[in-house]
Amino acid sequence: MAQHSITVARGDGIGPEIMEATLSILKAAGAELNIEEVEVGEHVYLKGVTSGISPEAWDSIRKTRVLLKAPITTPQGGGYKSLNVTIRKSMGLYANVRPVRSLHPYVKTKHPKMDLVIVRENEEDLYAGIEYQQSDEVYQCLKVITRPGCERIVRYAFEYAKQTKRKKVTCFSKDNIMKMTDGLFHKVFDEMSPAFPEIEKNHWIVDIGSALLADSPEIFDVIVVENLYGDILSDIAAQIAGSVGMGGSANLGEHCAMFEAIHGSAPDIAGKGIANPSGLLNGAVMMLVHLGEQAVAERVENAWLKTIEDGVHTGDIFQDGISIRKVGTQEFAESVIERLGQKPTRLPARSYGESTGSCKVPGYTFSEKVAQKVLIGVDLFVHERDRNPDHLAQKMEDLWKDAVLKLSNISNRGVAVWPNGHPETLCTDQWRCRFESVGQVEIAKEQILKLLELCNESGVDVVKTENLYTFDGQLAYTAGQGQ
Repeated sequence: MAQHSITVARGDGIGPEIMEATLSILKAAGAELNIEEVEVGEHVYLKGVTSGISPEAWDSIRKTRVLLKAPITTPQGGGYKSLNVTIRKSMGLYANVRPVRSLHPYVKTKHPKMDLVIVRENEEDLYAGIEYQQSDEVYQCLKVITRPGCERIVRYAFEYAKQTKRKKVTCFSKDNIMKMTDGLFHKVFDEMSPAFPEIEKNHWIVDIGSALLADSPEIFDVIVVENLYGDILSDIAAQIAGSVGMGGSANLGEHCAMFEAIHGSAPDIAGKGIANPSGLLNGAVMMLVHLGEQAVAERVENAWLKTIEDGVHTGDIFQDGISIRKVGTQEFAESVIERLGQKPTRLPARSYGESTGSCKVPGYTFSEKVAQKVLIGVDLFVHERDRNPDHLAQKMEDLWKDAVLKLSNISNRGVAVWPNGHPETLCTDQWRCRFESVGQVEIAKEQILKLLELCNESGVDVVKTENLYTFDGQLAYTAGQGQ
């Protein structure tokens, strides 16, 4: 067995305890790991490093290309960004893979036949973290969805299903409402599906899909989903399988990979020696598979399953009548080590077969096609406390008199309120004033600049603008609700 260099971060809260337990199991199982330890998380934040990670830690991750990370604590208050999100996005870890299966009856669950994998896009969506306050009453968070992001994660989901011999991939989206962003995700899924004829595929709107996941998880196999939905769904799936504390995850990209437990740092039980190390251990098993050490991964996972099956349980999963012995963190690790080389007899044993490590997806190739992009208007987002849209419309029409570019409608919180709005609509102090060219003819950006200049001179507070385009003749923006 070749020696593999990895970076290890012991984390905060219960992190150091569960990392120590995990590493002791890996060592006893014969994993040949050259470990570089780095400090990330709360202690680094409190040293004044607002990212929570030092340049030396970045260097180690780039060198080893593999990070095994225990949970970290992000200090509450302004100025601190989630380190997990920072690492995932900075290192291009676009795929978050979370296997979830029930361990009935040894871990309490209402879903004894659950065995699925959630493949979550890891870099885009609302997790781009682009937010603004635009008025006294209105805050905005931008949902960023790109074709490269969609194509990479959808292809990964299908390639993963193919490599692991899973039979179905299900796409979740909300494209009945977000027709452009979620619409693109669903469209890419449909475009890529034919390349994998051996795999069944289907799509659910995320709300009913989530309900089905909570009620009948056994009907799902691999789920591919955008970032926010995936974050929520993977925790729901882990909890209904028995415990969020048991789940591990892989964050994978073209250059690096990060493996972790899906739970937090649990500072309330830190230092008590009672934390369940299973989540981080399962993340470490995924790391071994990624490194091509399937035999060691099987040895660890089967010993862990045998431990669970024998009723040796930490307090979080202990059940009267099922569990035999309640143990702490280190005792649990020792029990797993005692069972190395054994396999469960009632739970399905793990076999990675001919797997050659993590699923490999070719590097992304950008399309050379360039659409014909035509500017046909602009949305002006205006801060105005007068709640009567007719007054704002009159003001905008009085200051801008143009034969081609005209005020076509005003909306508030996405709802059309002028012309022909409804008096029942609740209006805040931010308004979207849409100017469109007559007949969708092309306009010059100088017209928009002139319009903004007139707004400024007239005291109209424009807090944001969005240019309106067609791409290859198709409108590249949505209408207001009610239009």
